[in-house]
Formats: sequence, C-alpha cells, structure tokens
Amino acid sequence: MTAILLEGAVIAQHVYAQLKERIRRLRADGVQPGLAAILVGENSASRIYLKNKAQACNDIGVHSEVLRFPADCSEDTVFTTLEELNANPRIHGILVQLPLPKHLNSDRILQAIAPAKDVDGFNWVNLGAMVAGHTLLAPCTPLGVMTMLDYAKVPIEGRSAVVIGRSAIVGKPLALMLIARGATVTVCSSKTPDLKQYTSMAEILAVAVGRPGLVDGTMIKPGAVVIDVGINRLPGGKLVGDVDFESASRVASCITPVPGGVGRMTVAMLLENTVTAAERSVAASSK
Repeated sequence: MTAILLEGAVIAQHVYAQLKERIRRLRADGVQPGLAAILVGENSASRIYLKNKAQACNDIGVHSEVLRFPADCSEDTVFTTLEELNANPRIHGILVQLPLPKHLNSDRILQAIAPAKDVDGFNWVNLGAMVAGHTLLAPCTPLGVMTMLDYAKVPIEGRSAVVIGRSAIVGKPLALMLIARGATVTVCSSKTPDLKQYTSMAEILAVAVGRPGLVDGTMIKPGAVVIDVGINRLPGGKLVGDVDFESASRVASCITPVPGGVGRMTVAMLLENTVTAAERSVAASSK
C-alpha cells in the first residue's frame, strides 16, 4: 500500500478560492476583512510566518497590518495596542505572534484580545465554547486538520481516533472537534506507556508532540489516516514531522507530508477565521 498524500498547499488553494467569493460579497456590502498582527522582538520563524500571512492576505483581498515592537517593550504597550485594535471597526481579526519575550505574560495578553476578534482561537472564551459544543473561532491548526479530513472525504462519525498531544493549541481542541463530529477519541502524550497499543487501533491518527520519529509504520493500523502536525528541524537542517514518513506511508491510506502538509493550512485557517469574524460583524451591525 502506498498512502495518498494530503498536500496542504493544494487544499489551502481550495480554501482560498472559497474565501475569495465570501470576501467579494463582503466588499459588496462595503466591508473589507482586516487582520492585525502584533510582533514583539525579531524571532526569525515569526517573521517568516507573518510574511507568508501577509502574502496570503494580499492574494485574496484581506487588509493586513503588522504592528512591530522591540523585544523589551512593556506589557502596558501591548495592552494599549490591543485595546485600540479591539475598538477598531476596520480590524476583524487580531493575533499576537508567539512566542513572546519571557518578561511578557502570554496568558494575560492573549486574554486581552476580544473573543470576537480572536482569530487564533486561543482566548479562553473561545476554547470554552468548544467544550460546550458551540465553537466560535477555533484554533487554526486543528481547524486545518479537520478541513483536510473533510477535503479528503475521510469519514469521522463512528471512527476510532487517537490524538497524540495535549496542548491547548492543537491536541485538546482537535480532540474536541473530533468528538463533536462523532468520533471515539483517545488522547495520548509522549509519556503514554506502550503508545503502540493505542495507535494501532486508530482509524484516524493525529500526532502533535514535537518529537521526530515518535510514530513509525509498525505502530499504525493498516489503512489508517495519519495526520502529522509536528515540525522538527534535525541537526543537519532537514525538516521532519513526528511520524516516520517512509515507513508510515507504506501502511497508511492517507498521510500528510512534512513539510507541505498541515503547516500550509494554518495560515489558510487564520484567514478563514478572519473572514468569518468580518461576516459576523456585518450581521451584528445589521440587527
């Protein structure tokens, strides 16, 4: 068996095509979706991510701006900026690029973003809404995973799903999304004893730990759909996932590559959340 590749670039383009039509309708109502990002310091990975985001915004017609601050800026500066963005009717989505310098309290800052503009889906209001089954704005990476599954027409209801990873950014929200769609979900971590006993039963296996080669082909149920969220840089510079792609691709029915898989979907989902927030703003103003 050779697994079908779930290529993020291809699926993201499908998403962008749909977003362009939604943006066209918004602009007919005099609204251009707007996304603002706050960058503190000069983290190279953050700069690359924001550059890709700005290009994607430009390509589909979303207004984009990046507010840059030195690494030693104060929390008050960030909070003041967030207050202004929360009140700005031209900005529908706000993100604070992580990681922040250590002297800044990430939790406090993320909670200062208005939930209706929290397009990263990290505000506790949005995470809590997911637990209650009323998702408002979902975290982008797990939302991208679900979009990939839907694009590939992977059945979810009634399927056994295993999520390896328990972060509030990927693992936990992805598990909640799968539960909401009727899957039977098991959540594991890198510390789970005898991980294979769980992964070998999974019809849908998602791995988001940050440990290269954590899962190989011997741990995968034949025909499973494997979603590799991990991105790890080896000493020689090569990017790999948490799944040993070579062995896993001989067992799985579908698999995401690294790079070129889930990572491409994160920006697409960020823009989808921004457009959704803009649509909700228009609907609220018309009441």
